[in-house]
Amino acid sequence: MRKYRVMLIDDEQSARKLMRASINWESLNMEVVGEAASGIEAINVIDEMKPDIAFVDISMPFMNGIEFTEVATARYPKLVIIIMTALDQFEYARKCVSLPVFEYMLKPMVRSEITTVLERVKKRLDETLDVEGESESMNGPEMEQSTMEQIKKFIETSYTDSKINLASVAEQFGFSASYLSRKFKQETGKNFVEYLTECRMEKAMRLAEAGKKMFQASAEVGVPDPNYFGRCFKKYAGMSYSEYVTSRGKA
Repeated sequence: MRKYRVMLIDDEQSARKLMRASINWESLNMEVVGEAASGIEAINVIDEMKPDIAFVDISMPFMNGIEFTEVATARYPKLVIIIMTALDQFEYARKCVSLPVFEYMLKPMVRSEITTVLERVKKRLDETLDVEGESESMNGPEMEQSTMEQIKKFIETSYTDSKINLASVAEQFGFSASYLSRKFKQETGKNFVEYLTECRMEKAMRLAEAGKKMFQASAEVGVPDPNYFGRCFKKYAGMSYSEYVTSRGKA
């Protein structure tokens, strides 16, 4: 079973260091995978960190813990948020009842209390894994590879949609566009646009072999601009669409 990934988000470096050092993360099947000194910094790196659990200080510059929670849980609904707050802000924190926060903890926090909360978190995450079955039993790399295979299959069945692009696919699968672009290249050896264009041009060649007019093929493969389609086809096939049709005896 993979370890649960923890992120510490607090503008006080000493608080993050103490949290990292004082908890026996290994005994809880957890590991601290990253830190951030503000909500903005955390949002910028969360796609790479992929935490299961986030400890979030309520009082941070630029983007506070409540604002971070609103953004992060909209993007990652399963993320377990633990809000850390000083006594004078505790009631303010508790009023944010609409937010999917697992627990509110008073600072300075006590190690035994943190461990108790984390044991409850682990119980919830273990139960979620049991429900989801064989797919969370994968480790990180296996899961990413499986997801990339799903994305490839999605492209192969949806390339006829002219609106499909990196951003829309990234949003559908819960990634940032920059993260998907990088991981897709790593996993497939091709960038997203190259793979999408390849799917479209392979289909276009079959349509050309069947004698379809270029404007018809263009529309059918999700490239409504015939001029752009023509340039893509020539680059991929090594000859123009009309030349390809002629070479296949469909003139």
